[in-house]
Amino acid sequence: MPSPPTQPNGKKPLPADVAVLVKRLPHFEGLELPAYATDGAAGMDVLAAEDVTLAVGARHAVATGLVVAIPHGFEIQVRPRSGLALKFGITVPNTPGTIDSDYRGELKVILINHGRDPFEVRRGDRIAQLVLAPVTRASWLKVEELDETLRGEGGFGSTGGLTALEG
Repeated sequence: MPSPPTQPNGKKPLPADVAVLVKRLPHFEGLELPAYATDGAAGMDVLAAEDVTLAVGARHAVATGLVVAIPHGFEIQVRPRSGLALKFGITVPNTPGTIDSDYRGELKVILINHGRDPFEVRRGDRIAQLVLAPVTRASWLKVEELDETLRGEGGFGSTGGLTALEG
């Protein structure tokens, strides 16, 4: 049996693209659809479709002008852009945010300003990343007892890692 073809860079082929239907609202006019910045990018940059000033500590659901129909069995995760987080303290407070396959409202990105200064979001700015991901659903199996582990009931910080936690 022949081996699967490789990409030009010699890496294994990527899985097939998954089609996501997208409707552009009037305030999306003139903007670009979310896109991958590089061939190796996991997330697509999504743009703001409005101007907004985020005061220090403020949150706002920034409009994107897009409505999507995600295929059943998938979700879109909304994640912060690392440059905005590092340089300005702008992040997505419910990271990762989830857009379910049955949601049909406008895709909005909740941003929060943890920085020291007000932050201007301008229409067309890249404000977050969107990651299409498969969904695995859980089914609960009720039991009377669970198996023992070395960690047991050890909670927050119980596995160490920070000198401050080991006191």
